Amino acid sequence: MSSGARPSRGADGDWSRRRFVGALAGAAAITAVPACAAPRADPAGATPLPKAPGAGPSAAASPSGPSPSASASAPPSPAPRSGPRPLFLGTYTSGAGGGKGIGVATYDPVTGEITGGGVVAGVENPSFLAVHPDGRTLYAVDEQAAGAVTAVRLPENEVLGSRSTGGAGPCHLSVHPGGRWLLSANYASGSVAVHPVGASGALGERTDLVTHTSPAPGPGQQGPHAHQFVTAPDGGHLLAVDLGTDTVYTYRLDERRGTLAEVSRARTRPGAGPRHLTFHPGGRYAYLADEVDNTVTVCGYDPATGRLTVGEAQSTGAGGGTNYPAQLVVTPNGSYAFLANRGHDSLTRYAIEADGARLRLLDTVPAGGDFPRHIALSPDGRLLFAANQRSGTVTVFEVDQESGGLRRTGEPFASPLAVCALPL
Repeated sequence: MSSGARPSRGADGDWSRRRFVGALAGAAAITAVPACAAPRADPAGATPLPKAPGAGPSAAASPSGPSPSASASAPPSPAPRSGPRPLFLGTYTSGAGGGKGIGVATYDPVTGEITGGGVVAGVENPSFLAVHPDGRTLYAVDEQAAGAVTAVRLPENEVLGSRSTGGAGPCHLSVHPGGRWLLSANYASGSVAVHPVGASGALGERTDLVTHTSPAPGPGQQGPHAHQFVTAPDGGHLLAVDLGTDTVYTYRLDERRGTLAEVSRARTRPGAGPRHLTFHPGGRYAYLADEVDNTVTVCGYDPATGRLTVGEAQSTGAGGGTNYPAQLVVTPNGSYAFLANRGHDSLTRYAIEADGARLRLLDTVPAGGDFPRHIALSPDGRLLFAANQRSGTVTVFEVDQESGGLRRTGEPFASPLAVCALPL
């Protein structure tokens, strides 16, 4: 840890709950990795893929076609990309029947058909993935007791090495838009970390670590559980979503030193269990998926201060019972939002109205698999990928650019313990 880092509470008492909700029952014990692993050679089974210049970690940053409910400033829709595009798949490797590392595949940007291409081995429990803004480096969390983040050079699929996150069970990461800092969230220890990104894409030693020691955990929680760490569209603020404290924390990042300064907090309802935050392209509103109480929430956002204002809870459309909503994605034109429902095995479709200020529930569509843990849009917004953890499949949907309708394309693609899909 650097001299500027703040110590984290060594906690993984709620690790079993994370594994129950996030992994298959009967998963094997978690294996720790060194704080900084030596670079490893790319396995022979990994197939090099075409580089994706300019591809970013969030499809919401890419333009797409306008629709009646989109902002007037929405850019025109680009033509679909031609030729196979890279697709990376996050998995759990420690569970029975789990993956062997980061899945490597391609997809047809018109038909959505997925073709397997091997595995980047040597990465333990790469349950969440992100790509550098220049498209030349892939990053993965190593979701285990001794948490780490790993860098992989593209298109060679060469593992550049791993760095400790300083916490347990990292479950989310993102790259700051400037490309110089990697942000990660440690679920089990309730902390967020910052790592420098070198010119090669490799990671340096952690520059900061902040643990969410207050407010007190929400109902049924034993401690903080940081579930996401992401940069707001304004680029000046970072938001950390903590399921355990029912709070979204806003930080400023010192882009010279890589250190964090908290500037505000937004409290959700007690027991909501906020999991993932997704911004509207307009940058003034964001949407929270609340895992514990099975709701979604529209939030106002002030780019000048980084302050988030939490609105009223809304239905997921999944009915009663245990649902564990996972996350929302927003079409690039800002007209529709989709929610993954793990318990209901469905995708909820919302119309976005009032320039992002309102979600209107339209319907739910079967996810085509069991326990859709993660969903992602292709950069042009024309395809939606659902990683179905328990069925070990990835389903692909065509997104109607006018109505937001979802239509299944082809048969599900088999991927052991699929928990993240990253189309470039």
